[in-house]
Amino acid sequence: MSKRTKTIIIALTGMLVLAFGIYQIPRVNEAIVWRIEKFSLYAKNTINPPGPVPTALPVTPQPTASLTIPTSTVVADISATATATLPPLPEQASIPSPEYEKQTPNNCGPATLSMALHMYGWEGTQADIAAFIKPVTGDRNVNPEELRYYVRTQAGWLNLEYRVGGNIETLKRLIAANYPVIVESVTSLDPNDALGPTDDLWAAHYLLLTGYDDSAQSFTIQDSYHGADLKITYSQLEEEWKPFNNLYLVMYFPEFEEEMKALLASNWDPNLNRKNTLAASQADSAKNPTDAFAWFNVGSNLVYFDRYEEAALAYDQAREIGVPLRMFRYQFGPFLAYFHSGRNDDLLVLTDYARGVTEMSEETWLWYGYGLYRKGDNAGALKAWQKADSINPNFLKIRLKTPSI
Repeated sequence: MSKRTKTIIIALTGMLVLAFGIYQIPRVNEAIVWRIEKFSLYAKNTINPPGPVPTALPVTPQPTASLTIPTSTVVADISATATATLPPLPEQASIPSPEYEKQTPNNCGPATLSMALHMYGWEGTQADIAAFIKPVTGDRNVNPEELRYYVRTQAGWLNLEYRVGGNIETLKRLIAANYPVIVESVTSLDPNDALGPTDDLWAAHYLLLTGYDDSAQSFTIQDSYHGADLKITYSQLEEEWKPFNNLYLVMYFPEFEEEMKALLASNWDPNLNRKNTLAASQADSAKNPTDAFAWFNVGSNLVYFDRYEEAALAYDQAREIGVPLRMFRYQFGPFLAYFHSGRNDDLLVLTDYARGVTEMSEETWLWYGYGLYRKGDNAGALKAWQKADSINPNFLKIRLKTPSI
């Protein structure tokens, strides 16, 4: 071997060792890994693009599993009573904006929570939150339960509650009382983040609301993906909020719990909040029978009350109309409904589709494993659960409920 050849081999070896060493640096590793994953997904989906969400398999409804829409007026009655004693709202209100924090990849939940926590004196960053509730960068979703778990265990001098069925009036009332609010809504992804040529670019996104103005009919938002102190109209927020059951999160010091109870009124009680939201979503689906999100919300509210067969039928309607391809990256009520109503084939079909769209989803792998287990594939179930654990090792201790098999 010539001296020149040896020199080249030594140089190449040194470069490989250096590259490997640089790759081990966490920030470099994060920057590279998610890009590799994105490129791999795009390439795969270019060859075999995901189709629409599969519709439900044929099923014979049981007598108890009906979708009869009640004529109850409980929502209107309780809302009128709850707000009757509250003072009128000012035409505009604002809270000083926190220092803006641009989200890192797949990190809108931790970034938005970080900005909100800064408004209460917290001094960490989104990285601190992500390390606890989603330690793997590729984990694509953070649930509201995980955000609440972080606050209650790592910022215990604060409390966080979340409710569904929110409206513009509730958001304004909280802001006017100096409480910033986080909502889960929809964003359109940058085309550079597309999974493939057929991607609808629809994705969930957390927003931090810090002000409102009735004259402009808009909220001021801190958007970790798009920028600080942006404006969103009431009507746009209502449209983009609906796919997530109008979910909102609010933090407060425990000594002000009585004030929070007064502000939330009937919504303070989680069961009553969900009962009212179920009635409202059922009325919405009756009024707008071709609205997939209305039916999806019916299903999610029924799941809360363990009414799984009815929930499964509502989700069937939503799937028949058509929901975005990433819907099951963020919402997992259908998995519970199909599992607990004994519709295991639907569970496997839907989780298999969801895995194809979002491989890095511990929730999907968990429920895919349950489906395989019920089918008798114990080895496959174990591999699926191990995959879920590799995506988020903290997931199982954060989950509030474990389904019975």
